[in-house]
Amino acid sequence: MLHKKNKHKNGYNFDNLRATNKDLEPFVFTNTHGTQTIDFAKPDAVRALNTTLLKAHYTISHWDFPKVNLCPPIPGRVEYIHYMADLLKMPKPNANIKVLDIGTGASCIYPLLGNAEYDWQFVATDISEGSLASAQKIVEKNKLNDAISFRLQRNSANIFKGILRENDAFSLSICNPPFYKNEAEAFEATTRKLKGLGKLTDTVVRNFAGTAQELWFEGGEKAFLHTYLYESSLYKKQCVWYSSLVSNKAHVKSMQASLKKLNAETVKVITMPMGNKVSRVVAWTFFTDEELKAAIKNNYK
Repeated sequence: MLHKKNKHKNGYNFDNLRATNKDLEPFVFTNTHGTQTIDFAKPDAVRALNTTLLKAHYTISHWDFPKVNLCPPIPGRVEYIHYMADLLKMPKPNANIKVLDIGTGASCIYPLLGNAEYDWQFVATDISEGSLASAQKIVEKNKLNDAISFRLQRNSANIFKGILRENDAFSLSICNPPFYKNEAEAFEATTRKLKGLGKLTDTVVRNFAGTAQELWFEGGEKAFLHTYLYESSLYKKQCVWYSSLVSNKAHVKSMQASLKKLNAETVKVITMPMGNKVSRVVAWTFFTDEELKAAIKNNYK
């Protein structure tokens, strides 16, 4: 069950979506249950659907980036945004929320959704100059330059080092970390997914695509997350809440243990049920309860 504010909680109206974007039309068909759908194993179909959702529901008229880059599913991505809005306990819709997006990718998806839904301001980071160039074009085409800016992480081993500046003050950091240790592990996961969809062939193609920098990190998700935790402790007061999606449930306990050692004041584990899948976010802060109350009262200014 999706968040109550998620515009996709009741599924897709393909008649309306096809009317919004004629490029979606070739991919829509009626399945054996009499339901309109697309083939989610086909990258072009997935891309057309998500492009249409952005145009129909979030006033994003231009969303174009290289086909090799990860194409994020909109319902799941906006779910993270809605749960983070709940976490922030915004006193009013136009609170002064400034978000740091770690690893924004070529699609720039979290800044686009966060700005469309809550008028948040973003600084988006990435280790790829190409991805940032693509994201910058999307922002420019949608006239969002005043809301979304970019910073290049020049050292792929770092997360906040080299990004956060002395006078930075963010309400929140968000991150969708790389899941895999290497290409072989990513290939195995894609094979399992396609087998589950009944679409496994001799040629394995990721339906959401993705480059090496987007999908894997030396040491995998656990190594990335623990670097993220440690570096957050070096900038305790420059971000009110730190957060990350966590793909592997087994990593949550080790994160909680590490955050205790790092003297985090509050740690929250947020579950996000989506159909047969459950995603989770771990969020933490080094602010005391009184400091958190003051931040909310002052609209995070």
